[in-house]
Parts: sequence; structure tokens; C-alpha cells
Amino acid sequence: MSSVGGGYPSDLADEQWALVEPLLPPARVGPKGGRREKHPRRRILDAIFYVVRTGCAWRQLPKDFAPWQTVYWYFTWWHDDGAVERIHDALRSKVRQADGRGAEPSAGLIDSQSVRTADTVPAATRGFDAGKKVKGRKRFIVTDALGLLLAVHVVAASVQDRDGAKRPLLWIGLDHPGVRKVWADQGFAGRLVDWAAQILGRELEIVRKDLDQRGFQVQPSAGRWNAPSRGSPLTAHRRLARDYETSLAHSETMIRWAMIGIMVRRLTRGCPAAWPGLKPLIQVRSHAGTVQA
Repeated sequence: MSSVGGGYPSDLADEQWALVEPLLPPARVGPKGGRREKHPRRRILDAIFYVVRTGCAWRQLPKDFAPWQTVYWYFTWWHDDGAVERIHDALRSKVRQADGRGAEPSAGLIDSQSVRTADTVPAATRGFDAGKKVKGRKRFIVTDALGLLLAVHVVAASVQDRDGAKRPLLWIGLDHPGVRKVWADQGFAGRLVDWAAQILGRELEIVRKDLDQRGFQVQPSAGRWNAPSRGSPLTAHRRLARDYETSLAHSETMIRWAMIGIMVRRLTRGCPAAWPGLKPLIQVRSHAGTVQA
């Protein structure tokens, strides 16, 4: 694989750029055609991935990228245009098919993670998670059995799991009608199970601890993308270690950009080799047996 530009580890290789380039929206032009875009889009993407991987502020982008204002303009345009979601979803289908699965999953896994926020994050979008002792925001993540992102929802950390999970579960019902079952840990037990069944027509199965369990163990709902004993490809992205985004929607987009980077690397490394630490996601043990989704 070759690369252009600064040669940073986060830069897209030729094969990876070839996957993403056709999915980008057409260039914006004026009523008379407009001028050509001044900066190569590949370097714009490299700059976005640099921010996501290193965690640096937009203003601290190295000078060999386009001006940070230009990079951030593209980040905002592609967010507002819905391009990031379209790119992400198209690549997810490619990864699933390369792994010998259907483009759409039949089951999912939901979890939440509370993270601290930067001082610049508006107070109205922050809260305190009394259980985790974290002041900041909470991310609700729904994945398929390969650990691929199906839905993400970011709220204040004070929002309870049973309340914050409703919106991403609703999105799953609308965007992925083939998903009939979602696994979750005990934090999602209670009224949410009945709500999912009665309103969405979906089964939310709570995976409980074994009666003889002593101490910490990873639960069989192996989709916990932030399980500390296995780690996650997302944790390699320093921009996600803390929430820096002033907008909740931009926070969700940062997670999608991280997943886009993960998927293009996986596709160009060859499938169906699993990511390190994600092998347990392929088979999820439920009370009814082992299910592959």
C-alpha cells in the first residue's frame, strides 16, 4: 500500500482511498459551474482521520494539511449532507459481505459508555452518571455480531440506560428491520424490555451473570464494544477517549468516522480475518443457545 502527503499512520492508503472516493458527494459548484476545489479531497480525509486518531484540536492540524478551517468546513458539510452515514453504511455492507454474511444483520447488541467531556462542551449537553461517577456524556452503541456499528446515540451522562436506549433501538427498527433480537446487559433490564416488545416488536434479551460468578467476567453478550478485558478498535482513537464536540450530533459523527477508518483497513487487509479482540462477537451465547448474526 502506498500513501501520499505527510505519511502519517492515519493517512489513507491507495486501496483505502479507492473504497471511499466513489462514496463522497459531488463537489459543490456555483450557478456558473464554480471553481474547482482547491484542496484534494484525499488530503481532507487524511486530516479528518488524523484528528480522530490523534485527538488533536482542529486548530492544531499539521501545516501540510489544508487549513484547519477548510478541513472543519468539509467535516461539517459531509455531516449535514448525511454523507458520513451513507459512506459508513455502504462500507459496513461491504465488510459483512466480505465476511460471508448478508448485507443486513439479523441480531444486534447494545451497550452504553459514559465518558468525560472537555471544558468547552456546553453544560446543557453534559450530566453526571452517578453509577459510573463520570461527569460528561453517555454513548449508546448498537452493533451487529461482528462489532460493526448499527446505531449510535450520544446524550448527557445523567440519562438512564433504559431511557437513552429507546432512540437507538427505534432507529434499528426503522433502518434494519431484519434485526429481531438485541442483546443487552442487566443495566437495560426492566420496563425497556416490555417497551421494545410492545412498541417495536423486537426482543431485547438481557444477558445475566452466572449464579456462581465471582468477580469481574465478560458477559456472554460479547458485543460490549468497550469491555475493558478485550478492548475495542474504537479505543485506539484518542479523539473518542474524551468527548470534545460542542454538538451531540458531531460527537456521533466522530464515532462514525472512526468506524469508517476501521472498516477500510479491514477491507484492505483481507476478510474474513477478524479484528483482534472481536472474535467473541461472532458467536453470541444466549439462554436459547449459540446464535450467529
